[in-house]
Amino acid sequence: MRTQQPVYIGTDSGATTSKIGGVWEDGSPVSTNLLQRSTDAHLGPVMVVQGWVEAISTYLEQNDLHWEQVRGVGVAIPGPRRSYGVLERGPNLPESFVGFDVYTAYSRALAERAGRAIALAVGNDGNMGGVAEAQRVRGSSTGSVLMLAPGSGLGCAYIDEHGLPLDGATLAGMEAAHMPAPLHLLDVRPYPCGCGRTWGCVEIYTSLAGLPLLLAEKLVAQPDHPLASLPLSLKERAFALRSLAQQGDQLATEIFDFQARVLGLHVATLAMALDPQFVVIGGGLMDTESTSVAFRERYLQHVWEAAYPYLWPAQQATMRVVPATLGDLSQAIGAALVALYQARLTQA
Repeated sequence: MRTQQPVYIGTDSGATTSKIGGVWEDGSPVSTNLLQRSTDAHLGPVMVVQGWVEAISTYLEQNDLHWEQVRGVGVAIPGPRRSYGVLERGPNLPESFVGFDVYTAYSRALAERAGRAIALAVGNDGNMGGVAEAQRVRGSSTGSVLMLAPGSGLGCAYIDEHGLPLDGATLAGMEAAHMPAPLHLLDVRPYPCGCGRTWGCVEIYTSLAGLPLLLAEKLVAQPDHPLASLPLSLKERAFALRSLAQQGDQLATEIFDFQARVLGLHVATLAMALDPQFVVIGGGLMDTESTSVAFRERYLQHVWEAAYPYLWPAQQATMRVVPATLGDLSQAIGAALVALYQARLTQA
């Protein structure tokens, strides 16, 4: 029976919500339904880890599975890190998490609950999402995958031919959101980024983080636009841009066209170093429930058109730019897949 086969579990540790997913040993998902629980970060890291273990137990019960079947667990954590599995200071977690050894604490909690040691894989949350999207887009092939996911910030991941992410020494190996944008091609000034860098991080021109700045400059040139007179902060007004763009508003459309162009130039830059076969564009702009087909297709077309002139001829002929498809499933499923892939490498 399927429910007697080995299973690998993924934990997506968000600042407010943690999610649990799982895959079978062939990499297929146990379920397309996530188990979501409050992270309860205010209770401290030890209680958060205990909550993950309890959530796994619930997930197993809901899917008629048992702890005896669990062969590995993966956990997606925010980067950067001090060392493997040890958290560094992050923007969305309490001070009590700084320096917390997730790997040791979670390994011990899993072993206590299962009655045996369970292999644990720890990785950057954006990278874990990339692992899942990579499996989806390339199927049984071994083509490498670059994932860029504009949201509140810009998530970035590179997945190699083994299906594993590029982490680097401190989980910053693919913090490509904070590489400088080619400002001379974009005719914009270097906006300051939340990371502290002032060289014009790509993230600030491609994600929600920079939308208020882009909107402010547009409203100077278009003072009669309806958004100019709203008694709201620029950030609050920026939230209306996605809906306005889908209604054909010229100002909003121009802003997203610009963001897509910046992302396309970034694709070309990263292609010089990584040479991916597939480029997956994720984030809220690719959400099928909140954006139209026309909006998504226009955005992807602008990404490709911006990247194309700067690619090598072979890349122009073979590279594919595609939308992400897993949504909220990606990071938990990716964490489970990394646990599976690492088990395969150990067994090889």
